[in-house]
Amino acid sequence: MSDADVKAALLARARRIVVKIGSNVLTDADGGSARRLPALVRELAVLGRTHEIVVVTSGAVAAGRSRLAGARRGLEWRQAAAAVGQPTLMARYERAFARHGRVVAQVLLTHADLADRRRYLNARHTLRALLGARVVPIVNENDTVAVEELQFGDNDNLSAMTATLVDADLLVILTDVPGLFTADPQRDRNARRIGVAAADAPELTAMAGPARRGVGTGGMATKLAAARKAAAAGIGTVIASGRQRGVLAALFDPARDAGTWLTAPADRLTRRKHWIAHVLKPAGTLHLDAGAERAVVSGGRSLLPSGVRRTEGEFAVGDCVRLVGPDGREVARGLVSYSAAETAKLAGAHTRDIERLVGYKGSDELIHRDDLVVLDQERSSRARSES
Repeated sequence: MSDADVKAALLARARRIVVKIGSNVLTDADGGSARRLPALVRELAVLGRTHEIVVVTSGAVAAGRSRLAGARRGLEWRQAAAAVGQPTLMARYERAFARHGRVVAQVLLTHADLADRRRYLNARHTLRALLGARVVPIVNENDTVAVEELQFGDNDNLSAMTATLVDADLLVILTDVPGLFTADPQRDRNARRIGVAAADAPELTAMAGPARRGVGTGGMATKLAAARKAAAAGIGTVIASGRQRGVLAALFDPARDAGTWLTAPADRLTRRKHWIAHVLKPAGTLHLDAGAERAVVSGGRSLLPSGVRRTEGEFAVGDCVRLVGPDGREVARGLVSYSAAETAKLAGAHTRDIERLVGYKGSDELIHRDDLVVLDQERSSRARSES
């Protein structure tokens, strides 16, 4: 298929769209300009006539930056700036959408909200209820209480998680560049924009680089990582310039060439397995022998205690852990059935010895295959099962 055919196919099935708007689209380097927001909202309102839309926005820190006195540095200052800026940012969105007869809702999330399965599902139900009421959810990282998330492109990742939460058909990431290039266009005159590519194509990693300037926390590498997380759930992504007038009209016109379109594989992880692989943060690591690695990766088996050589980290029952092969490469992630101390005692043991070693027997498996995601085989149907 040609690039135009691929784009047309993605647009044909796109009904629910998540649009992520970066800080560098809404503000200048000093956080001082919000003139782009009304024009973008006008484009979003037009798109919203035929599609369901969810907006994931950055810009709270930037919006509060110019209104907060004191030394402009440190995590605490950025959290305070977010607290000042978030009401301002939402008021701008509310006024802009109201001009087009649309109601908005503020949805603030942290990684902890999404890592807890019950809260994850509650967020999912709330977002779906808002869409059913034709309300436009405006989702943002809760930067006032977040700590680690401010250090990396959190809203890029949040946009991918949001797309999965709402079963989106397409993720649109609007940034300050026209897409992903083969090289840095500011340094290489021969650099060309990539029109269409598979999100998991390994050569894309070298083409994506860190943020160079501006008020955002993410660079192209975080946008590629977000596209790959979305792709694992079967969701395509397009990266384009939010500073371009009429960018959404250009993207949703099959005849026009705009942005970089990153396609998802035909097979996809179930929502629960996507949550395990791409939302949860591993609390520890299990080092496997070669036989256990083959059984898990190629055989679709559960992980038994006999295949574990050693453990790392402090984890509790039900925590997410990494599974690492003899060569040190992470091959899978899963929810462990025993604590770190218990798993260390069980390493290399037979299942018949579990009760003797830890005093009880909760499960024969350290990680059941239903709670395990094989990272090296995300394109293999063997790594998928019904949740």
